[in-house]
Amino acid sequence: MGRDKATLEVAGEILSVRLGGLLADVARPALEVGPGRSGLPTTEPDPGEGPLAAIATGWRCLRGLGFSGDVIVLATDLPLLTEEVLDWLAGRPEDASVVPVVEGRTQPLCARWCPDDLDRAVELVASGVRAVSPALGPDTAYLGEADWGTVATPLAFRDADRPEDLPLDGP
Repeated sequence: MGRDKATLEVAGEILSVRLGGLLADVARPALEVGPGRSGLPTTEPDPGEGPLAAIATGWRCLRGLGFSGDVIVLATDLPLLTEEVLDWLAGRPEDASVVPVVEGRTQPLCARWCPDDLDRAVELVASGVRAVSPALGPDTAYLGEADWGTVATPLAFRDADRPEDLPLDGP
């Protein structure tokens, strides 16, 4: 993309601010793991360590605040994500993590993570692992379009990796 995706503007709104607002509407507490662009309370990750380390950093921070429940993990480069998708994730009845599968690809960075998997993420990061998928446990619910299709299209999960991935008029 050539620049920090969190600062991208979509339909007159900074992407990180938009997504932070969506997250705050469905999750309490809501937390940004990053430099503080979303308007949410923040904790700073180790730079360059990748998404699993950011997940572990956020979980350690939330635990320090006394939080022990499920967590919605959300990347900052999803310009077409909607509140309906986050409501759907938050309201799923599964006790395990819930990961959408979109067009054959798992979406662990737009998913609901359970405490056991978040604890596993912390342990894996401490042992040098950087891949996200090993943190998700065997009970993880991988749910396809038959499950999330009532609240979204595949476009809601599409990340912005190139300028042409950005919608001109917003979601």
